Amino acid sequence: METLMEEEEYNWKEVKLPPLIPIVPEPELERETGERRRGRDIIIAVDHGPNSKHAFHWAITHLCRLADTVHLVHAVSSLKNQIVYDTTEVLMEKLAVEALEVAMVKSKARIVEGDAGKAICKEAERLKPAAVVLGTRGRSLMQRCQSPSFSHPFTYLCSTEIFILTLF
Repeated sequence: METLMEEEEYNWKEVKLPPLIPIVPEPELERETGERRRGRDIIIAVDHGPNSKHAFHWAITHLCRLADTVHLVHAVSSLKNQIVYDTTEVLMEKLAVEALEVAMVKSKARIVEGDAGKAICKEAERLKPAAVVLGTRGRSLMQRCQSPSFSHPFTYLCSTEIFILTLF
């Protein structure tokens, strides 16, 4: 499966995470060789909903290892809306602290502008992550099969492992 390339403007803003998060040094593991990367990049698409929070908790509990870097990505329609940016920045700071406390992983955060599916896929193309983790917005399997959903573009646009989690 090949990734579809579109020529669109790609806008984003880095979120500066709080200084209370210590810089975690790269672990020196004896079993690792020079050929193997020390840690993986894992993208977790986040928003303010419960399904996104469930996907985040699942990823840091079951998927992340000590040397990994978690990239929190939130898609918005416009980066010019300061209220949305500020509330998302607070959410990402909280999740970054939680990721450090639970899984001891480094976190980076980015807010991207545009359609959620396409923007997160562009971020995945940029980072080349080991996995992309998404929530399902509370839709059942039958609802997702009958009509296209948020996670539908990922099956065609992303060329990486995709975890789509449903809240039970």
